[in-house]
Amino acid sequence: MKMELKGDRIRIVPMEMEHVYLMRDWGTHENPLLFDYNMPPLRDDEIIEWYHYKTMGYNKKYYSVFNEHNRFIGYMGIKQIRWILREATLGIVFDPNFINQGYGTEGILTFLDYYFNHMNMKRMYLEVAKFNKRAIRCYKKSGFSIVDIYIDEFFDQNLDLENPYFLKEKSSFVLKDGKVYNYIYKMKIDKKTYLKEGEEVDGKTVGDQTRTITK
Repeated sequence: MKMELKGDRIRIVPMEMEHVYLMRDWGTHENPLLFDYNMPPLRDDEIIEWYHYKTMGYNKKYYSVFNEHNRFIGYMGIKQIRWILREATLGIVFDPNFINQGYGTEGILTFLDYYFNHMNMKRMYLEVAKFNKRAIRCYKKSGFSIVDIYIDEFFDQNLDLENPYFLKEKSSFVLKDGKVYNYIYKMKIDKKTYLKEGEEVDGKTVGDQTRTITK
């Protein structure tokens, strides 16, 4: 039995090893604030190790996203799954060549239907950097709301503080004791809100986005 979810333009399937090799053809973010999302060059053995790290374990599941041209454009994962509480944390990464095209929102809405109605989960969380305005818009369109904020050490302590990307988002950072920190939003959507809203999102009704196919 193979799980497959379909939206209007995308389909979501469990991540397989062969999908990870395709990430070698992905583009890269020019914005240094997003370099942490770029897939580094990996040897075959490192790809195998990365795949097993992502997919092995009881409390996490990873899925691949393909577009209408059968191009592997991103992956999504639910981690820190608390089966008793019926909640998990979402992670999502897309090929920079395919961002700002609505695929992210469609992918999340497609997965939320499966998550709440088939996995019978109650809540989903995610964390996103305050400076990542594009991602925040996507999450809000998908029904998430901000529930908390905290600061964390930025992944690149050698960040050029004169870089235009940094200067534009300077208010999202804190410089203290020679270190660079950034604000992180914690966002949440719960099943009750998801089902209650049933509102229009980009012309589509939340909660009625997808069909699940088993083979």
